[in-house]
Amino acid sequence: MPRRAAPPGAAGPGLAGLRAAAAVLCAVLCAGTGRAQPRAFAFPFQDPALPWHRRLDDLLSRLSPAELVLQVARGGAKGNGPAPPVPRLGIGPYNWNTECLRGDGEAPGWATAFPQALGLAAAFSPELVYRVANATATEVRAKHNDFVATGRYGDHTGLSCFSPVINIMRHPLWGRNQETYGEDPFLSGELARSFVQGLQGQHPRYIKASAGCKHFSVHGGPENIPVSRLSFDAKVLERDWRTTFLPQFQACVRAGSYSFMCSYNRINGVPACANKKLLTDILRGEWGFEGYVVSDEGALELIMLGHRYTRTFLETAVASMNAGCNLELSYGIRNNVFMHIPQALAMGNITLQTLQDRVRPLFYTRMRLGEFDPPAMNPYSALDLSAVQSPEHRNLSLEAAVKSFVLLKNVRETLPLRARDLPGKRLAVVGPFADNPRVLFGDYAPVPEPRYIYTPRRGLEMLPANVSFAAGCREPRCQQYSRAEVVSAAGAADVVVVCLGTGIDVETEAKDRKDLSLPGHQLELLQDAVQAAAGRPVILLLFNAGPLDVSWAQAHEGVGAILACFFPAQATGLAIARVLLGEEGANPAGRLPATWPAGMHQVPPMENYTMEGRTYRYYGQEAPLYPFGYGLSYTTFQYRDLVLSPPALPVCANLSVSVVLANTGQRDGEEVVQLYLRWEQSSVPVPRWQLVAFRRVALPAGRETKLSFQVTAEQRAVWAQDWRLEPGAFTLFAGGQQPDQQTRAPSEVLSARFTVTGAARPLRGC
Repeated sequence: MPRRAAPPGAAGPGLAGLRAAAAVLCAVLCAGTGRAQPRAFAFPFQDPALPWHRRLDDLLSRLSPAELVLQVARGGAKGNGPAPPVPRLGIGPYNWNTECLRGDGEAPGWATAFPQALGLAAAFSPELVYRVANATATEVRAKHNDFVATGRYGDHTGLSCFSPVINIMRHPLWGRNQETYGEDPFLSGELARSFVQGLQGQHPRYIKASAGCKHFSVHGGPENIPVSRLSFDAKVLERDWRTTFLPQFQACVRAGSYSFMCSYNRINGVPACANKKLLTDILRGEWGFEGYVVSDEGALELIMLGHRYTRTFLETAVASMNAGCNLELSYGIRNNVFMHIPQALAMGNITLQTLQDRVRPLFYTRMRLGEFDPPAMNPYSALDLSAVQSPEHRNLSLEAAVKSFVLLKNVRETLPLRARDLPGKRLAVVGPFADNPRVLFGDYAPVPEPRYIYTPRRGLEMLPANVSFAAGCREPRCQQYSRAEVVSAAGAADVVVVCLGTGIDVETEAKDRKDLSLPGHQLELLQDAVQAAAGRPVILLLFNAGPLDVSWAQAHEGVGAILACFFPAQATGLAIARVLLGEEGANPAGRLPATWPAGMHQVPPMENYTMEGRTYRYYGQEAPLYPFGYGLSYTTFQYRDLVLSPPALPVCANLSVSVVLANTGQRDGEEVVQLYLRWEQSSVPVPRWQLVAFRRVALPAGRETKLSFQVTAEQRAVWAQDWRLEPGAFTLFAGGQQPDQQTRAPSEVLSARFTVTGAARPLRGC
């Protein structure tokens, strides 16, 4: 089980040791001219030698109902925050509104910008996500320390992050696909666990920053097409809810996340932020979550104004607080929903105990962040602005971008380019993404210093080649197109690099796409470049999140290579140059975290929340353009000796798996080994197969390695009014991709069967 934070009612691990350490520290800090004396604390909640629950009991007992209300009603943003100080208790302000998706997003000042979340997911590397999250927390904490020192408590100055986003990328046109970890609940859960633990850190007492998993739950579009997200009712089958939309959130609880954000939508008629089944019965009752739930921005107001679920803000306050919401993130309204709690208290519709229970995890989080301990006890208090945009973080941003790229096509060994052939060569870089820094980041982006931003053009200009440039279109929508400049640049080049995609002009929060097409005249731009190149190499770079219809480029022999880059952020150009040359550590090994449909005929209605026909787990019979888990390499791999142990196992037992992977090519490279499970005899509907393990493995040319995995009994469970384990036959697939794909890497996919014996039983009975 991953390490979990000590809950608000517990003393925490190693209490005796912490008491002793606190006593020693206090003696040192409080030493006078004579003998060291214990430090005198004005209130017990300030005493670090006391257990957390005693400190919380003391603090809460000292807050008046009016003060308690302000703590839950001031969650940010735009004047709705910060949570106000309580001067008589020495409690300062605190801003809860912080974005940490892949760097210190939207905060004042510079910050390192790591690749957008969907690109990080394509790396299929929990270890990489952990390091990115930890670096993000370092910068968030360093800047927070500076903000507090200068008395700044505005938006995005706190330590409590509205990240990660772990909604399922269930629809290719959803505007917020870029913020997610893709379409698979297991992959999303594994990456969420790494993000939470990386962000919060491994200190036994303090967290570096607190994580907040969102948007809870059944939230994956629409944003605005065909209806608004602000009033949408997601009608979902219980089985789909349990098997697709909830597992990654349970992984967040197990990882120790301090908060969840409830989403805008209704779930089967009940707004998520007033949904007792979701926030109390499942989150706290079934999963044991003891942190806080914050509303999405304005979600409580929208319970009345958008969903018409309540008639007044008073009713809304009662419904949401009693359902389990702790903190209101308002649109900026001062007399917001939770400001009506005093009236509810007077009427008996909310009890004082409930209000105190909602405030408790807010102050527990602040305690674990170190706010009420002497700063010298907390090593994170020493972080300063020298940690922001450090060389280590900039190098990590480059590494992450390189690892995120997915090679979709590579014919006639178009890539890698040979460095020795570049001097004197003419290289044209064209398209609206070729030299426009703004379009390379995606949404919720940190803002780095301009000198650290490398566009494709800037990165390629560092190569020993003659680089020319033509945008063709000045912005991603490409509504005005200059054919002449593209044809001129491409026609005079030995190699043409075409940079196309979407960007936040086309897909983002509150903006869905209408179709899969390349925007505006972009396809025409590509076709003109191919024609002008007249058989010379054309490399297509794609900057997008939601899948694009690039079937023309995939089929046309004039496009030699296609590289999916997502939104790589500040190191874009450097990463592209490294990958195009196949430098050491830059052999592409990203894999698609979501299916790319072959056309709009494979795209179901956005507002229909059944999983039928959606994602690789339930896809139709017709092949997609590119499947989940797909990606090519500059080298080749081979699998052999798949062994399952034991081949027959009891219903509650785990399965051990081993397989041998060999790099049979001429280049060092990385492979993403993927294991899929297929149920052969389930009593209820299940996915056609399910990812149950993966590992990104670096392997030198000509070398092989034996890899071991474990598939747990829990991963075989099916939903039948409860999680149940059933006997029967199962198939386990092992390879660098899904089995039986039309578009595929050259390596084989191995399979082996195993059986489960015994009687069916509830998972909780094991």
